[in-house]
Amino acid sequence: MKHLYILFIICISNITQAQFVQDYFINPVKIPLVLSGTFGELRSNHFHSGLDIKTQQKEGLPTHAAAKGYISRIKISNYGYGKALYIQHPNGYTTVYAHLQKFAPKIEEYVKKQQYKKESYTIELFPSSESLQVTQDEIVAYTGNSGGSSGPHLHFEIRNGKQEPMNPMLFGIDIKDTRKPSVNNVWLYPLDDDSHINGQNTPYRLQLLNNNGLITKKVKACGRIGIGINTYDQQDAAYNKNGYYAVSTSLNGTPNFKITMDRFSFSETRYINQLIDFEYFKINSSRITKLFVNHNNPLTVHHLKTDGNGILEINDGFNYNATVNIEDAKGNKTIIEIPMEGKLMPITFKDKQITNSHYYASHDIPFNFSNKYADISFPKGSLYEPEYLCIEELGNRSLSIHENTTPLHKYMHLSFSLDSIANPKKSYIGRFYEKQPKKGIFTGNKIADGRIIAKTRTFGNYGIFEDLDKPKVTPINFSNEKWISSNKTLKVKVTDTTTGIKYYRATINGKFALMSFSPKTGLLVYDFKDSISQSGKNEFKLVVQDHVGNNTIFECVFYRKEKTI
Repeated sequence: MKHLYILFIICISNITQAQFVQDYFINPVKIPLVLSGTFGELRSNHFHSGLDIKTQQKEGLPTHAAAKGYISRIKISNYGYGKALYIQHPNGYTTVYAHLQKFAPKIEEYVKKQQYKKESYTIELFPSSESLQVTQDEIVAYTGNSGGSSGPHLHFEIRNGKQEPMNPMLFGIDIKDTRKPSVNNVWLYPLDDDSHINGQNTPYRLQLLNNNGLITKKVKACGRIGIGINTYDQQDAAYNKNGYYAVSTSLNGTPNFKITMDRFSFSETRYINQLIDFEYFKINSSRITKLFVNHNNPLTVHHLKTDGNGILEINDGFNYNATVNIEDAKGNKTIIEIPMEGKLMPITFKDKQITNSHYYASHDIPFNFSNKYADISFPKGSLYEPEYLCIEELGNRSLSIHENTTPLHKYMHLSFSLDSIANPKKSYIGRFYEKQPKKGIFTGNKIADGRIIAKTRTFGNYGIFEDLDKPKVTPINFSNEKWISSNKTLKVKVTDTTTGIKYYRATINGKFALMSFSPKTGLLVYDFKDSISQSGKNEFKLVVQDHVGNNTIFECVFYRKEKTI
């Protein structure tokens, strides 16, 4: 039976390796590959779905098609991936290139035509297989810093036929790495009321010792125990602290858990909040991976788990040695040993007070709360664990809705009565951090049936706020009644510090003028290559609107001598 089990594992391993074709994809940039982010890295509410390739701190490097195919999707967004290209390949895989500065000329022409047709900078297109075919190594775009990027780089993905992101390093995308993963800290978790570590029923940070490797100081424990690890990996050419590839555990030599970052689906990625110690992350801005599987955790990155789902059963009177094996994608390993003595001890519990402000919420049924002016609801599956939610009135139509140290998987719906609200159309639901009213972080402002409505996936303090301030518009490289013949672009800065920019529309001489927008800088940019302006006098008009409908109309005249061909 043991031999059959080993044969089964080998077969599964061979099937997995076969999914990652070799020598098919080439590097998307012609510089030494250095990463600022690896596949599967733990990010806020999601796993990182590709490689973040450094571009030498600059934009505009040629981006090459990793294999032949056709452009199957183009998306331009102010946030997220910014400017992004998707190439469908004959072998069924898709490669993704994101945070781009601009596309190659034939693609740029195709996109701009559609942007002018729809009169929108943000756009999503699905070209036919014949429209934009590309060959391997063809330049398809130029690297940038668009969307939610925090610095110039290329985000590169490989997806399978189900559009599941897969680890590009397993396809032969080679990154020089001879360094072992590093360990910040190791934790033990008591998983029920009868479990303890050194008599404590709370998460316990282990003391790391040096012993020709890594070993923790021996502890006394008993009951159902889980391991947590805070670790990172660094490649040879970068100081960035990147994510691990695989972590496995064993108890007294018997494997009992493994997590492997080779692929995942976007539908499951938010379950990262059940994989990590979410409360610790919100308090300390540091992520601990839990090396055991809680209920309501369907993550497919859990590759090897016994019936115990990684949970260690520690019994009184026995000695145990748990091992944690951390591995990067190049096979460099770090091993941690955790010696434990099974010892039944008196347990110290952390008191948790339940008051009239606490309302029981289960993870498998919907939750509803109402008072004289507010309603709160969320569907089943919004919580990962049953919870007593602390909901308190703060006055001035504000509510404290539990703590943001508890994760929400699905949206919570909030609504407030608009009775006695002076300016309903200029009001919004906002979140604030302190328990005193101040300018709120915009959450939503839909109005229906005398109520204002918003949705969020963050617990916290919410209330109704008012925004009477119009967006501010500032011309950058031109001024009224001036000649700007030498300008290649028209730049305007727009800001709104209360609810943010929702909409803008520019015209030159009454014709729609396409302006790109960068929320990071607040810059709107028109390219004179679009040839909307004319020689001589031009009338420029820009309408900017915030999220509650405050409008600013900016108008000016500029003069320009257009070049003739």
